[in-house]
Amino acid sequence: MKLDNKTDVYSFGVVTMEVIMGRHPGELISSLLSSASSSSSSSSSSSSLPVTVDHWLLNDVMDKRPSPLMDEVGDLKVVVAMKIALACLCVNIQSRPTMQQIDRALSMQGPPLSIPFSMITLGELLGHGGKTS
Repeated sequence: MKLDNKTDVYSFGVVTMEVIMGRHPGELISSLLSSASSSSSSSSSSSSLPVTVDHWLLNDVMDKRPSPLMDEVGDLKVVVAMKIALACLCVNIQSRPTMQQIDRALSMQGPPLSIPFSMITLGELLGHGGKTS
């Protein structure tokens, strides 16, 4: 394995997800990898596909130990952090963001969420449907 800036970005994504989830995201990463490989090798209709990480709710993968009383700003920060983390884990190394892009994304003040936090799916954060912000 070649170590470079893109491996650092991948590691940043793993650590970010671990903080959000409260545990190592190994199962989620494995599911992301299997979803990516099955979507690139399968041309079946979506109705015959099993439930993938695209349908997992962000709220369900989050660590429940911190206070669940987050405000809209806190919700938005979690959404942005998880979007970034998922981008960092992109199978295509060249599609991963740079640390400079990550810094910019974390520094920006985004628009409010367009759907309730409890309804945001990982698929929406991956850009596979819906609009979260």
